[in-house]
Amino acid sequence: MFVRYLSTKPKPKMKPIELKTPPEQTQTITRVIFDIVKEHGPLTVAETWERVQQAGVSGLTGKSHMKIVLRWMRERQKLRLICNHVGPHKQFLYTTWFTKPSNSKQAKSGNDLSP
Repeated sequence: MFVRYLSTKPKPKMKPIELKTPPEQTQTITRVIFDIVKEHGPLTVAETWERVQQAGVSGLTGKSHMKIVLRWMRERQKLRLICNHVGPHKQFLYTTWFTKPSNSKQAKSGNDLSP
């Protein structure tokens, strides 16, 4: 079993993400996303997209563009990704570095297993 781990190659390093939007537009997009996550977070990608659409950010072209911006923000340590693992289900949530992970998200989604 130990040989199997030695025979696999390590994951290649990813190059840094370069956003194609102008710096001013990138700044407004990241500020809006950060404020949404700070105010309503921890949020999933789908919940973040809903909030961004409600806010009416003009610079985002779609959900995949927002995911790239979220990854870019994670790379620069503006946001962090936490995993909410309940039983066989995993839920990845974006949050700021200042918010402490709590079980409030579990109670909202109905996955609370406490008696």
